[in-house]
Amino acid sequence: MTTLLISDIERAVRSSWSAETCTPEYRSRWTEDNPARDQCGVTAMVLNDLLGGELIRGEVHVDGERVDYHWWNRLGLGVEVDLTREQFGPEETVIGGTVIARPPETEWGRLREEYELLRDRVMEKLGRQQASARSPLSTPSA
Repeated sequence: MTTLLISDIERAVRSSWSAETCTPEYRSRWTEDNPARDQCGVTAMVLNDLLGGELIRGEVHVDGERVDYHWWNRLGLGVEVDLTREQFGPEETVIGGTVIARPPETEWGRLREEYELLRDRVMEKLGRQQASARSPLSTPSA
């Protein structure tokens, strides 16, 4: 079996984002020019599925006021992975970072459909990549 690299996972996640995978109440502000916008919660959960580690939640501040939350991942040895950090404009600052326990999926109300859609897209892309890597047709000839 071929080993997946973090770059493979990142590519699969980034290419799976759409308006349908972002936070529903902010769907109208999602654009292809800023595809990471409002994808942080579902992205952090999918990365947690694939890589384990901890879920981290910080506060998004504008002019000193909290306007939202931002989610990312912390892996072993304190390595942080944040695939959606670039979503923020210069007026937005992420403050802090608290470990949040992952709730069981049976208790999810918000973002469940968006998470499942993103997870399924990512897994499909990673599965195709795995199949392609195993195929003798994909092996470069000498």
